[in-house]
Amino acid sequence: MANPRWVRRPVGSNWGDFGPDDNLGRLNLLTPEKVRAGAAEVVEGAAYCLSLPLDLPGGNVLNPNRFPPVLRPTRRAGEVNYNFEMDRLHPGHTDVLCDDLAVLHLQYSTQWDSLAHAGSMFDADGDGVPEPVFYNGFRANEHVVGPSGLDDAGAETLHGTTTSSAGPLGIGHMARKAVQGRAVLIDLHAHLGDARTLVDFGTLADIMAADGIVVEEGDMVCLHTGFAEKVLEMNGSPDPTVLHGFGAVLNGRDPELLRWITDSGLAALVADNYAVEAAPPPEAPVPAAVLPLHEHCLFKLGVHLGEIWRLTPLAEQLRARGRNRFLLTAPPLNLPGAVGSPVTPVATL
Repeated sequence: MANPRWVRRPVGSNWGDFGPDDNLGRLNLLTPEKVRAGAAEVVEGAAYCLSLPLDLPGGNVLNPNRFPPVLRPTRRAGEVNYNFEMDRLHPGHTDVLCDDLAVLHLQYSTQWDSLAHAGSMFDADGDGVPEPVFYNGFRANEHVVGPSGLDDAGAETLHGTTTSSAGPLGIGHMARKAVQGRAVLIDLHAHLGDARTLVDFGTLADIMAADGIVVEEGDMVCLHTGFAEKVLEMNGSPDPTVLHGFGAVLNGRDPELLRWITDSGLAALVADNYAVEAAPPPEAPVPAAVLPLHEHCLFKLGVHLGEIWRLTPLAEQLRARGRNRFLLTAPPLNLPGAVGSPVTPVATL
């Protein structure tokens, strides 16, 4: 399909298949029919929160670039706006008010990646020179505003630092899509336990066959590894040695696994671990992606990735009932321009 941003598209990509200006990728497959299919899975009306507390995992051992949220009161009339007695401003009034702010690393805890999270060096315009591009040939935008820090009220101020905008691939587009439909849980932990296991397509297919799991076009796929439950057990003091060697991870270098992601038509891919795939992955000759599954999903296919979701209680309930499908409701924050977002997903059985 003709597109003013690119004349070449990556091999194996679906650029242009949903239109030249598409910024939703495979979320386009979350049709009203898929929402009704998800609603049909609701039998008991039991709902499960799939988010960790957003101050977990704690510290920055999983990713040195991401830190726990900062939560502070705002100010009112130059004073701390917490347990603030309005009588001080308006004599005779009885209100006592609290107001606060948060400074968030948006992909610190339970999160969605937007399609602007991972692009690739690719010669999209056919001039023989690779350039940084993202899904459907879009570019990320950035501009210099001015050192960054927090003012005395705890609000972030920007003076001489680079700010960014994911533009047409920002998480706000995902939020407006709403992200609701049928989801399928694949319980890797039930078959593989706590051991660090590199999961290729053969292993995944065997587990799906054993549990009678079928993934259809437009389904959102959730992978349970037990990782988030281990994070929760550590209560904000994560042990990096344990976490970096814990649980099942997808082998992003396995071409059969990537082909299955393409052919299955899944609308989104979620895991309760960090990164969904092994990070770092097995070695490969360069040029190659550091995160090959991210490149395949976010850059080529427009498949959003969810990370560090709390799936263990849901997995236990589904297994006890002999089920693997449920209604998933999981919109991110409607924060225009953001690359990722915290999310509080809800599964309904």
